[in-house]
This record gives sequence, structure tokens and C-alpha cells, in this order.
Amino acid sequence: MIFTKQRLFIKVDHNFFPQVKDRFPLIYLERGRLEVDDSSVKWIDCNCNVIHIPAATISAIFLGPGTSVTHEACKVLASCNCNLCWVGEDCLHSIAVSVSPTHDSRGMQKQCAYAFHAKKSLEVARKLFAYRIKDVDLSGKSLQELMGLEGSRVKELYRLKALQYDVPWHGRSYVPGKYSKSDVINRRLTQFNSFLYGLVTSTIISMGYSPYIGFIHKGSPLPLTYDLADLYKENLCIDLAFSWPVKYCSEERRTIVSAFIERCIETDVLNTMQKDLAYIME
Repeated sequence: MIFTKQRLFIKVDHNFFPQVKDRFPLIYLERGRLEVDDSSVKWIDCNCNVIHIPAATISAIFLGPGTSVTHEACKVLASCNCNLCWVGEDCLHSIAVSVSPTHDSRGMQKQCAYAFHAKKSLEVARKLFAYRIKDVDLSGKSLQELMGLEGSRVKELYRLKALQYDVPWHGRSYVPGKYSKSDVINRRLTQFNSFLYGLVTSTIISMGYSPYIGFIHKGSPLPLTYDLADLYKENLCIDLAFSWPVKYCSEERRTIVSAFIERCIETDVLNTMQKDLAYIME
């Protein structure tokens, strides 16, 4: 199947930015150069178009493939409390993040206050589980009980998707470093989950929180990323992975990425993530 060229992030132009009273959560740039001219940050794209970036109105700038940034631009962005993040195309892979000394830490302070307080951390975890576990009173459940309920729900979801799309399923199986050893559905699940983690990490950073402090996944590399990503896996990853063997057969990465982006646009997941994270951190 041939996918139309769709992007999660629209192209930046002169009419893109809001007024100074509004602060944009993030912008995504690729294939160009970010530099400073007369103390003003400017973006020069691959077609030599020059766009001045109002850094004081932006929380984070995400630099995709083919970008470069000057030392002076980094200094000016830091003074404006605008973080720089290096990502893969359309933020489907998170590579590195710069946090300036002037970074607004109010979101992280609130996140830590919840995460390191046993009762509050459990309350946030229940909020997260309530998105997925319906018609069950979670108020008296421990974290272990909640995780057990979620594990049973996901196993049943896998079984139902296999029946729905009439595909063989022998359980979730992934061995790090041995991707090719998995069956086609497990490979797709791994790929789509990876794309989702990149998007969620970008959203968390752009809203002033840390992906390294979570409420359910303790001790993993990106706990909050995994906590939030679980809210969207059913529609974005699991359904797409199980329907893939029926609808498509291509192993080409661009085709796989296009399918995932198409599903993200259909579900308006970027806006949903921002609203959900704001609610969870209330």
C-alpha cells in the first residue's frame, strides 16, 4: 500500500508564531541551520529561506535530521529558557536534551513532590490506570494489584486482536539486540512502541517535566515516558501491529513510519498527550 506523505509537524513559516503573551510548547525543525544574527535567533532552511525565531515565546526547539546549531544560538536560547532537543524525524526518536541553567523547574518540582511521596505517587498511578481499566473501583488497590489488573487486561487485548484480524499469536516476545528473531507482529509492536516513546518523551520535555521520574515504571530508563505511553498503545501500536500482516507486507521503514504517522494524525494524539499530562499532574 502506498501512503501519502503526511507529517506530524507542519512546516515553520513567518506566520506560524503566536503573540508574545502566549508561549508555544515546542517547534520542530529539520534540514537547516539555527544561528544568531544581531542577537536574534534565525532559522535558515535547506531552500535558503530565513525565518526569525521568537525564542522567548517557545518552551523547546526540537532539531530533526540535517540540522546544525551555532554556539551563540545555544547561548541565546538558554538565556530565554528555551530547551534544545535532538530528535529523529517527526520526533519519533529522542536522542538528547539540553537543559539550561535558567530552566523553569516548577513542573519538575511538582513532579518530584508527587513521585517521592508514597500516597501522592499512588494517587497519580491510579489516575493513569483509570484511563485503561474501566468499571473497576481502583481506590483501594495497591500498585501491585493495579499492575496485575493491567497485565491481565493487556494479555486479553492481545488475544482479542489476534481473533479480530485472524492472525497467529503466541505471546509478547522481544529480546534486546535480537529483533529479527521475533515474529512479524512482535517486530511491529517493538517498532511502533519505539516511535511512541519518542513522541511521548518530546511532549513531556516540552511541558517542563522530566521523563526520568515516573509513578508506575520504577527504575527503567524513561519511567514517565513508559507511564504515559501505555495510555495510547492500544490504538496506536497494538491495533496497528495486529492489522499490519493483513493490510500490508512491506518491510521498508518509510512505509512503516508513514503508517504510524497516519494513525497519529487520525487520533490527534499530540494534543491528547498534552491534555492528559496536564490532567495527571494536577
